[in-house]
Amino acid sequence: MGLWWSSIPDALGLPARWSSVFRGDTDADRAAYRRSATRMGVQVAVVSAALVLSIVALVVVYVLWQLTPAQQQETHGPEDVHVYLDTVDLAIAIGVLSGAAILFAGVASWIIARRAVRPIAEALTMQRAFVADASHELRTPLTVLDARVQQLRAMIDTADPRRPVVDDVRDDTRVLVDIVNDLLEAARGAGEAVPTALGPELVAAERDMAVLAEQNRVRLRTTPTDAVVTVPATSLRRTIVALVDNAIAHSPAGGTVTVTAAVEDGFVSLRVRDEGAGIAGIAPRRVFERFAHGTPTGPPQDGRTRSGSGIGLALVRDVAVRHGGDVRVEHTGPHGTTFLLRLPVAGGRRRRH
Repeated sequence: MGLWWSSIPDALGLPARWSSVFRGDTDADRAAYRRSATRMGVQVAVVSAALVLSIVALVVVYVLWQLTPAQQQETHGPEDVHVYLDTVDLAIAIGVLSGAAILFAGVASWIIARRAVRPIAEALTMQRAFVADASHELRTPLTVLDARVQQLRAMIDTADPRRPVVDDVRDDTRVLVDIVNDLLEAARGAGEAVPTALGPELVAAERDMAVLAEQNRVRLRTTPTDAVVTVPATSLRRTIVALVDNAIAHSPAGGTVTVTAAVEDGFVSLRVRDEGAGIAGIAPRRVFERFAHGTPTGPPQDGRTRSGSGIGLALVRDVAVRHGGDVRVEHTGPHGTTFLLRLPVAGGRRRRH
């Protein structure tokens, strides 16, 4: 916009918060907040316009009915009161009053909507600030930890049987660093469509979760795929790990967690199935809400009491939606639950599996 437009709030002495309206706000949260308030204002204005126009139509019909020849030819006594209406002036008055009523309703609803939505926008801003601050504070110690693991790795000979364990620890620290960086980018509102091969991330997630599956005596099976999705590698692995972790947590000892992938209508459909007792005590769609928990359907399997915080599936949904996908419970029952994660195929290509 030109300089004359951006200088309006200063020239009028308006509060600082009005500057974003004239200069353009680069804050995505505030922009979304303004769009929501404007949308609500327009919707209320449309409803108000329909109501006002209906009233106007009734008034016009009544006036026309009163101006019929039969009414005009009636004889009146000397004591009758006669009121004469000019139809043109009446139409203009009705039009002006109707427009003013619609404009007032739209502006009033817009102001009310802004005030109603503002706490939500402020809460979202605080949430992003917390994630950004926490990620920034964690990045330095994780980087130091990664450097120390590399030093330890360099001190151990390749033939030492402890070397593979140190290599795994080093890979895990790198994953933590990448996750923190990804959280920081998400807090900044970044969500670039980066092509990532799904197959290697499935293999990496299976390797990462193998220890947990073994501890819980659960078999983990993944199907190879050559699909490519438009999600950064770190975000993609986070979603896969979270879904597999949830499946392992709700699988009985001796059960199997199966991960499959297929391309369907320009999306990669990733299905994670467990053999647990199903979702109970909560609507399936609500499992993606933060801190949501279902009701246990029986005693812990083999003394296992592992319980999640109710955040992992919410993070899966956030990542999926941020990159143009979605996630839902495709099926749940007494013999298992299947989660369906849909992510856009890179370049819109379709593959058969």
